[in-house]
Amino acid sequence: MEILEAYDLVGTYRGASRLAGCDHHTVKHYVERRAAAADPSASVPRPSMIDGYRAKIEELVERSEGDIRADVVHERLTAMGFDGTDRTTRRAVAEAKYHYAAGRRRVYRPWITEPGGWLQFDWGTGPRIAGRATLLFCAWLAWSRFRVVIPVWDRTLPTVLSCLDETFRRVEGIATYTLTDNEKTVTAEHVAGIPVRHPDMAAAGRHYGTQITTCVPADPESKGGSEATVRIAKADLVPTTANLRDAYHSFAELRAEAAMWCEHINARPHRETGRPPVDMLAEEQARLHPVPRDPYVAALGETRVVSRSSVISLGGVRYSVPHQLIDQTVFVRVDGDEVVIAHQGRDGVTEVARHLVSTPGTPRLDLSHYPPRSASKILEHRPAPRTPGEAAFLALGPGAAAWLTAAAAAGTARVRMKMNQAVEFAAVYDQAEVDAALAAAAQAGRFAEGDLASILRHRRRSNGDGVVVPLVEGHSLQTGTSRWAEVGR
Repeated sequence: MEILEAYDLVGTYRGASRLAGCDHHTVKHYVERRAAAADPSASVPRPSMIDGYRAKIEELVERSEGDIRADVVHERLTAMGFDGTDRTTRRAVAEAKYHYAAGRRRVYRPWITEPGGWLQFDWGTGPRIAGRATLLFCAWLAWSRFRVVIPVWDRTLPTVLSCLDETFRRVEGIATYTLTDNEKTVTAEHVAGIPVRHPDMAAAGRHYGTQITTCVPADPESKGGSEATVRIAKADLVPTTANLRDAYHSFAELRAEAAMWCEHINARPHRETGRPPVDMLAEEQARLHPVPRDPYVAALGETRVVSRSSVISLGGVRYSVPHQLIDQTVFVRVDGDEVVIAHQGRDGVTEVARHLVSTPGTPRLDLSHYPPRSASKILEHRPAPRTPGEAAFLALGPGAAAWLTAAAAAGTARVRMKMNQAVEFAAVYDQAEVDAALAAAAQAGRFAEGDLASILRHRRRSNGDGVVVPLVEGHSLQTGTSRWAEVGR
């Protein structure tokens, strides 16, 4: 500017050169550039020895779609007679690649979302717990930036649907579109580039009133919001040297930590909106669709039929179910460290049982799932007459049943003969009196020959108030009477 000002003052090249302190040829250069309406400070390209080869360089870059290396181009040009340095070739190739990419660069239009429009979800690798890998289900609402992260063990179809159901209930609404990746649980296959939805996923979309859509294959930029959620969640929840987080000792601890992280990340202002996502969610909920009262049945897990023992089997392990559901179909799935069992009845889907995950050979039984019964119920045998004699004996009353049970347990010999004697005594004595004597004999353990007759005589003499003393023949201290047999011989 000083050169041009000096020229405007004196009007000659040499005079302006003396005032500006430069050569008069320099003054002429800038004056002519200004007269041609060109930028005086822009450099004028000078001829280069590679100019004659630029067309070939552009051809090679075009054919290789911008992937050819500069050293390969230099070899080609050297074979054609170029005697310049590889530095000159690298500059020319870099310039050709820049112009090639400029015409093919992907241009993004800002995505202006509307409330209640889009929910996106993706998967990330979680921390290892007791040597077993976990996964992070990461979802976010595009407008409010509200994030939901749920740790799981696998990414099977029931798990995906249960995570979606839990996400919908956390945000208290369902978006119009649900965007995710083309995994097998969502897209069964591609036909002519068109994704074919998994039948259960399509049915789940109809149940919840949302359209399940997928991004373009190998194009993560079409779901950048969920990708960012995965990246942020992994950076905070997965133990690394960067976040100095300790290892998790249980899956429940990871679930609790993920829930706390969601509360923290949704309560702080978002960089893009400047507002906390939880506040924007309150506004977006007015545009979300209501959540059905019952989840989609496939989200409840696998189906099982309750056996007559009131148990179902999962992974070779038996888990108890309320006995009212015997012979009915229930849904079972693994939720962290627990097995959740649900049943769909007239009033909808309800959770009927929840057990800790066990291993084969160690069943999980809840006694409240069974009707009340005594501790010895399994070993209890009830008398059931099969012959006329047995029926006549048991018809005497409950004392007869008690005597038979106790006598059988004591290993009494000639039980049937003694039962017939009791029936004969009932013809002489009163039936109630014989039944009471049988009950007393069972209580005292008197099952020998003549014990029942002795008890009847004793009760007749004492008017039924006498005490029956248990007779233990094998350990009696009474002197025997065998010596009396020798008297008179």
